[in-house]
Amino acid sequence: MTRFVLSFFGGIFSFVALGILMVALTIGGIFWMYARDLPSHESLAQYQPPTISRIYSGEGNLIDEFARERRLFASADEIPDLVKQAFISAEDKNFYHHAGYDPRGILSAMFDAVKSRGQNVRGASTIPQQVVKNFLLSGDRQAERKIKEIILAARLENTLTKDQILELYLNEIFLGQNSYGVAAASQTYFNKTLAELAPHEAAMLASMPKAPSDYHPVRRKERLLARRNYVLREMYQNGYLTKEEYEVERAAPLQSVQNGDFESFRMALPPRDYFTDEIRRQVTDTFGEGEFFTGGLTVRATIDEEMQVKAAYALRDGLEKYDRSLGLWHGTEATLTPEELAGDWREALAAADIPRDIDTSEGPWFPAVVLEVGSSDARIGIEGVPNAEGGNWIPAKDVQWARKVNKDGSRGRQAKVAGDLLDVGDVVYVRRMTDDNTGEFIRWTLRQIPRVQGAFMAMDVNTGRVLAMQGGFSYQDSVYNRATQAMRQPGSSFKPFVYAAALDSGYTPATIVVDAPIEVNTPQGLWRPKNASNKYYGPAPLRTGIERSRNLMTVRLAQEVGMPIVAGYAEKFGVYDKMGGYLASALGSEETTLYRMVAAYAMFANGGERVEPTLVDRIQDRYGRTIYRHDKRQCLECQMVELDGGKAPRIVSDRERVMDPITAYQLTSMMQGVVERGTASRTVNLPVPTAGKTGTTNDARDVWFIGFTSNIVAGCYIGYDSPHSMGRGASGGGMCGPVFQAFMTEAVKKYGGGEFEVPPGGHFIKINRITGEQMADNAEGDYVVAEYFRDGVNTIFGRTYDGGFAMTANTRLFDEVLAGRQGGTVESTSGKKAYVGPRASVGTISSGGLY
Repeated sequence: MTRFVLSFFGGIFSFVALGILMVALTIGGIFWMYARDLPSHESLAQYQPPTISRIYSGEGNLIDEFARERRLFASADEIPDLVKQAFISAEDKNFYHHAGYDPRGILSAMFDAVKSRGQNVRGASTIPQQVVKNFLLSGDRQAERKIKEIILAARLENTLTKDQILELYLNEIFLGQNSYGVAAASQTYFNKTLAELAPHEAAMLASMPKAPSDYHPVRRKERLLARRNYVLREMYQNGYLTKEEYEVERAAPLQSVQNGDFESFRMALPPRDYFTDEIRRQVTDTFGEGEFFTGGLTVRATIDEEMQVKAAYALRDGLEKYDRSLGLWHGTEATLTPEELAGDWREALAAADIPRDIDTSEGPWFPAVVLEVGSSDARIGIEGVPNAEGGNWIPAKDVQWARKVNKDGSRGRQAKVAGDLLDVGDVVYVRRMTDDNTGEFIRWTLRQIPRVQGAFMAMDVNTGRVLAMQGGFSYQDSVYNRATQAMRQPGSSFKPFVYAAALDSGYTPATIVVDAPIEVNTPQGLWRPKNASNKYYGPAPLRTGIERSRNLMTVRLAQEVGMPIVAGYAEKFGVYDKMGGYLASALGSEETTLYRMVAAYAMFANGGERVEPTLVDRIQDRYGRTIYRHDKRQCLECQMVELDGGKAPRIVSDRERVMDPITAYQLTSMMQGVVERGTASRTVNLPVPTAGKTGTTNDARDVWFIGFTSNIVAGCYIGYDSPHSMGRGASGGGMCGPVFQAFMTEAVKKYGGGEFEVPPGGHFIKINRITGEQMADNAEGDYVVAEYFRDGVNTIFGRTYDGGFAMTANTRLFDEVLAGRQGGTVESTSGKKAYVGPRASVGTISSGGLY
């Protein structure tokens, strides 16, 4: 009997032992089979998580950030123990004790699944398992993936420390609201750093990894609160919180940025604009899109935040002034339905897809909706503005400047009452009208985004640092950056490059060029260029040609110098990559960008040295290493502890010289005349010496002004995106001049300005700026100007150039002659009167003495 019992139990033991062995072998075989082709876990030791690239202003203020996944990397040392404890309590309380996987947790999950007949299937993944799943495997729920997880997690434990594994996990996990990692999530939900989090806030973040969309702080607030309190209880039970701390934290309300309890970190960021978006475009071209959006770059921009605001004001004011002068109302073309108005109109208005980044020198614009149209006035509801007692109204007198442009393009009658322009449900813009003296509110006034567009840009003439850039009226309305992307005809603003080529070819500011009709045979027919005035003025010095923007003088000069030489100058200055050799190109008929033109003018201002425009001073990688620096100049004494009193550090530059310094000064002096008495004299008047050039293309499709002081160059162009005429009264001086003046008035207050530096190697001679003849050293008067001439060059005064074009016989050259068909009297530069007979011809009038 005893033998039978022993034999029976021995058999059972053998069977069980054999079964265990078979199970072990089977499990071992399965693990061996899946372990053969697993991805390498060792790469995680060198893993660099995708992180945010940030752009800072010159003052160190964060002005924009770009990322595919919004992640701020935080090392294990930077993550507080409190945050680690919250996530360990929520996700893997045995994290510091297991070897990568938790057998007890796996068995518990299997038991719950069997007990619930598959209704309660939960994961039992440890933090190391989640790391390998997120980095190396897919996220599907399959037994095969779980086996691979366990194998890789065990290997990971042998490769990385616990803190390194936790660092990977806490920087990689998605926590909702486009926030990846705990540092970004802390900023998104609380606008706090990790070190500033309270236990209940850390517990809220630790509640998110399970399913961020199921624990939204507003839509699923109660569910998130229950999950947060569960994490706090786990922290207490695991010994991370005392009982008193647990009770206090559990009683704390659930607060978040999304619920309106904290101000969003984005409130400190200015709205994205043309400047930072252009940085994105340029850095992406250089380093690649992947590196920019995931590389955690730190970009130090050249922007002057104060002057950027002034640039936006100046351009918007200029565009709006022109738009109002047209007297046409088109509005936003957005409307709210009667059902939306009957409900919560504020919510419907907030959802309207219209720009909200418009601020002008007169104040910000507010979206509004027309709620009621009365017999003369219209009642409006304004976004973010409480209803005033009796309502907010647009009075009849505010609309009487305009006619409504109907949907079919027809125009209504001149508005007399608000209902002539507005209908109930129209979404419009308004701004506060205030008293100029007291700033006291008067009423609300209608505004609209102009159809005409433009761009403005300012930069340092010595470094190429772009200080401000406005690529249109509103970035949110159109992200197209017209400063860098719009190819436009520069018109007469190109002429200085023709004159630069001439001055470098031996001409002087006193050289006489004939202003008379020209005919050129082209494959397209006979080309007859004209002056803007449709008049001809006879022989005049170069200075007059550029001051008065004489087209015919410029064409003759280009023909005399040679278009290949002119094209070479334009290409050397970066205006064009390849310029055609057509005479019309001398008048700015070929297209370029404002960005290129402003950079080229900077070389006039700095004495002829090449500068490369840049929006970026420096770029650092995620480790703080400088990978790009714009300024290559050397500071010889900057490393010295101290310098002798009154001595400044020497800056050594090896920049290429693109123009002779004397030529640069001569041209600058001539362009000062444009501002002082030429085509920009009515609108540009700064307290420091200023030079520049206007530009207006055929039919005023584009108008320009580019000007500079001794340290700042700025430029503007205005035109429709689909070029068409802006009207007979449109001109560069009249439209872009005020934009330049408004911006530079503020720029001069901040940056100052001085006399343009006179280069060595020349001497001044006084000449008559109208005739070009030499004057006595003591000569004075409005017509006397001191021109700079090269030393050692024998200057011949009075020589006239016609570019090889013959002048048509009997061409009437002077406006004064046209006063009477029987002849007339004109005044010479000396103040004497001269009579021109009724049949005066070119032969009758000499090359000097008359203008």
